[in-house]
Amino acid sequence: MGLRLQPRDTRFFVLFANAGTHVSECCEVLREFVAAPTERRPELADRMHQVEHAGDQTTHEILELLNRAFITPFDREDIYRLAERLDDVIDFIDGAVDLANLYRLGELPSGVHEQVDLLCQMARLTTDAMRELAKPASLDAYWVKVNELENQADQVNRKLLSWMFGGDLEPLEVMKLKEIVDELESAADAFEHVANAVHTIAVKES
Repeated sequence: MGLRLQPRDTRFFVLFANAGTHVSECCEVLREFVAAPTERRPELADRMHQVEHAGDQTTHEILELLNRAFITPFDREDIYRLAERLDDVIDFIDGAVDLANLYRLGELPSGVHEQVDLLCQMARLTTDAMRELAKPASLDAYWVKVNELENQADQVNRKLLSWMFGGDLEPLEVMKLKEIVDELESAADAFEHVANAVHTIAVKES
């Protein structure tokens, strides 16, 4: 078990709470993006890039603090892994929005909206968990629920792929849409990886 921060030193916890807030912000932009008329997509893609940049900055601050700190609240490799996994979530969501904007797709299928709804649920759970990270043993319901939601996301993804390759879409449209759907599926996987990282911390702290 790693060395511990003094209780009054909350720097890592503040930064992880900030990272969780960025995750929720990016999912809210994503929800707005998929529901918006196509003419608003460039503006929302720009907003997403701003959130992604803020997330990158917070990740950088966590890793800088990790490099400087003599005492850390959890094992260093677990802090690093958690920071990187949170960053992955935002990167995949930003990638999906960027592609949808660049490809100038029309209305997105209902399965994409289902994916986004599940991602937003995972985002809310993750944001709350990051605010409670100082008490990781209390977060067992969080990683259980995220794993359940990720399984639901897998099912939605399979249905989407079946529909896309059903023969009703042009091949080029299928290729474009699949790239977006894959990014959203990767975001769901990344949320599960965040939850698993928190679970690892909790096991070590128990």
